[in-house]
Amino acid sequence: MAFLDKKGRLFGKISVLDLSLVCLLLLVLVGTLLIPGRSGQSVVQAQLNTKPVEIDAIVIGLNASNPNDILKAGDTTSIIIRNQPYGEIRLKKVQPLPKTVTASQPDGTVKAFPDPRPESRYSNNFVLTLEGKGQLTKEGPVLGNIPVKVGVPLDLDGKLYNFRASIIDVRVQE
Repeated sequence: MAFLDKKGRLFGKISVLDLSLVCLLLLVLVGTLLIPGRSGQSVVQAQLNTKPVEIDAIVIGLNASNPNDILKAGDTTSIIIRNQPYGEIRLKKVQPLPKTVTASQPDGTVKAFPDPRPESRYSNNFVLTLEGKGQLTKEGPVLGNIPVKVGVPLDLDGKLYNFRASIIDVRVQE
């Protein structure tokens, strides 16, 4: 008995086309379960134990006339971490930072005073606390498939805004 006969069957019983179709279906099934899609999480990852992760991000020089109208605690926003979309995350806290200028004093000390320049009202600084779900790996917290660490750039994208922030603290909640 030949390995492959004239009709394209293995050992005269199984068609090569049928066997290749079964292999293709198995590959599709494995790919669907293990490889992440647009959401950033595969089915297997979604079943893993996830924990709440809080991220503090600093925004310097946000040019907006009234940022308190567009950034509100409790709202959700889309984020992009290291140029990879993560999805929706909740704005837990929005803390404005004071706008100050430093002035040298005659005795050599330095004091901070409110910025008197009229254009400074359009440049705003904030610390944002973001809350989402992530996994804890040996390298640290991961949101989707993206590790989050201090110093990593973060883009926030909402209905009325799109700006960049930088992560200054990451906390995993128990």
